[in-house]
Amino acid sequence: MREELAALFAEFTYGPLTLANRFVMSPMTRQFSPGGVPGDDVAAYYTRRAMAKVGLIITEGVGVDHRSSIGHGSMSEENIPMLHGDAALAGWRRVVDSVHRAGGKIIPQLWHMGELRREGTPPHPGAKSMHANDMNETEIADVIAAFVRSAANAKAVGFDGVALHGGHGYLIDSFLWAGTNVRDDAYGGDILRRTRFATELVQAIRAEVGPDFPILFRISQWKLQDYEAKLAETPEDLAVIVEALEGAGVDIFDVSTRVFSLPAFAGSEMGLSGWVKKLSGKPTMTVGGIGFDKELAASFAQPTAAIDNLGKVALRFESGEFDLVALGRALLMDPAWVLKAQAGAPFEPFDITAYGRLD
Repeated sequence: MREELAALFAEFTYGPLTLANRFVMSPMTRQFSPGGVPGDDVAAYYTRRAMAKVGLIITEGVGVDHRSSIGHGSMSEENIPMLHGDAALAGWRRVVDSVHRAGGKIIPQLWHMGELRREGTPPHPGAKSMHANDMNETEIADVIAAFVRSAANAKAVGFDGVALHGGHGYLIDSFLWAGTNVRDDAYGGDILRRTRFATELVQAIRAEVGPDFPILFRISQWKLQDYEAKLAETPEDLAVIVEALEGAGVDIFDVSTRVFSLPAFAGSEMGLSGWVKKLSGKPTMTVGGIGFDKELAASFAQPTAAIDNLGKVALRFESGEFDLVALGRALLMDPAWVLKAQAGAPFEPFDITAYGRLD
């Protein structure tokens, strides 16, 4: 093993969750679950990563038990899995059991697209899309109940925790972000009131799943609507958000950035995951640009090379900025990426066609 990376291969324990190392498979939409049901190919896809020593797998976004949770959006999502209904739950149970037999840990990312879902799109074309500004209190309660049902289902089929997609402009984030939340009631206005939907949702899930079922929460500055957006303009604003979420029951923050090493705020070199950890007191996971010389969006338009920037990752890890390291494109293109990093072997080149396969 490369000595400078040894800390990244140390065990991680938080409550009941113990991981063999600090590497996590980041959630990535795959569109390989016809009718919302993951099949044997999905089980094999995740199991290959577990067998290759990925410490934790976070699944692709899974539609919660609400009619407008998923549909066509900015990426024309189709065949997205669900976490409700007998067939889907049986499919996920096979996925979970297979990953566990391979020695891995796996949690689903619960997802509601909110306003990024286009009206009139399947699987429920007649369902009204949810917009933070237009939802009444009954609709808010219905969506929270849908997340709770899906979290309960995740626990029932054997997942090792649950992750909530609270970033990128999707429904939860659209309440948090001033750019999409202009409500003037208890769910909008100042930054603390904008956290109410998210905190009520986390509290409701915590009440359902109990104290020993880990809840992860994805948070981001950038949005699909605006890559340069800022959820929090200052550390003080960020503190309001993450302290509220921590108090509601979030265990680990999945801090989504386009480039993990970019400073989050003027006057400090610390990245966003470091600030979230400092302000919340909770473990954080970093992601963005690890293993490649271009960030995600640029890699679709420009030549992209595989690189080894784990030395920089290890330095920031050892400085205490984050506890876990998430990999997206790297693990999509090469299930054995973590083993290669451990051995110092060369990585597979960037291959954009991997997005259309379930290798």
